[in-house]
Amino acid sequence: MTESGSTYRDSGVDIDQANLAKKRIKALARRTFTPGVLTEIGGFGGLFQLNKTGGPILVSSVDGVGTKLKVAFATGVHHTVGHDLVAHCVNDILVQGALPLFFMDYIATGRMVPEIIARVVEGIANGCREADCALLGGETAEMPGFYLDGEYDLAGFIVGAVEKRRLIDGSKISPGDVMLGLPSAGLHTNGYSLARKLLLESPNSSIEARFPELKKPIAETLLERHLSYLPVLKPILHQNWIKGLAHITGGGLTENVPRILPKGCTAIIWPHSWPALPIFELIQRIGRVSSTEMLRTFNMGVGMVIIASLTNATRIERHLKGKRQPVYRIGEIRSGRRRVVYEG
Repeated sequence: MTESGSTYRDSGVDIDQANLAKKRIKALARRTFTPGVLTEIGGFGGLFQLNKTGGPILVSSVDGVGTKLKVAFATGVHHTVGHDLVAHCVNDILVQGALPLFFMDYIATGRMVPEIIARVVEGIANGCREADCALLGGETAEMPGFYLDGEYDLAGFIVGAVEKRRLIDGSKISPGDVMLGLPSAGLHTNGYSLARKLLLESPNSSIEARFPELKKPIAETLLERHLSYLPVLKPILHQNWIKGLAHITGGGLTENVPRILPKGCTAIIWPHSWPALPIFELIQRIGRVSSTEMLRTFNMGVGMVIIASLTNATRIERHLKGKRQPVYRIGEIRSGRRRVVYEG
């Protein structure tokens, strides 16, 4: 791919600037830490221990669904983004071994349309029910003049818990460990600013468009649900087989896998070791997007990465295949700097 191809920055999202902002936020947040805080800013979930003498660790996370909402506005399909929101948050605390306790939502809109709000919350409630998580409450804000008619913003807040001895923090990852990938259903909730620019906002494009590469119209493909990996991973969390989990969200494999690596470990990923999803091939072709940019922007068909010893990776594969859950060996851990290196 040429250097003149489309980038995430061209669509208005600058990952480098976001990382710089997070670095500054990290310093500010650290000044507020109390004795119960167990993690720095930057993990998938924040850890807090209520009882100094032990007991469960609370794990919390907050997130949105990004500009995937624009696809919901254009199609009038609002329940799927609510489900996406819950799945994203559930995965973010699952990576530390936590099971969800309760969820809260925030919906802001310019003009209240009860039918739309009800559909969004219906999706949130369905996601919570599937995760055995209570929808404890939330906030619905009406802000005239701030949002266009029919538009809204959406955020979710989750709290879960994990016993300290079951905590998954990546600290035991070592050279020789195996990386397993669980497939995504599509873009999940990231990279939509670039995807929309290329597939929906270019000349001769439309929300009803069909592409030969895709089995469904582009709108249906872009609204594919963000998968929750809780159902397939929950039965083995108590086995202590898993050394690390990475939820592949914004930043792709390139940015998310290093978040769980200890010092002295490099993640070697083999990009052709799992099936390519047609939606990503389509985006890359239309936008002439470089492979490096694709891997840093999208999940590329891998929604969750599991790191385990060779013996336990085999056990995990056996469990997942018994659940009819596809799983792929996508790489290994070697000695080196904390980063991702693509081979092949």
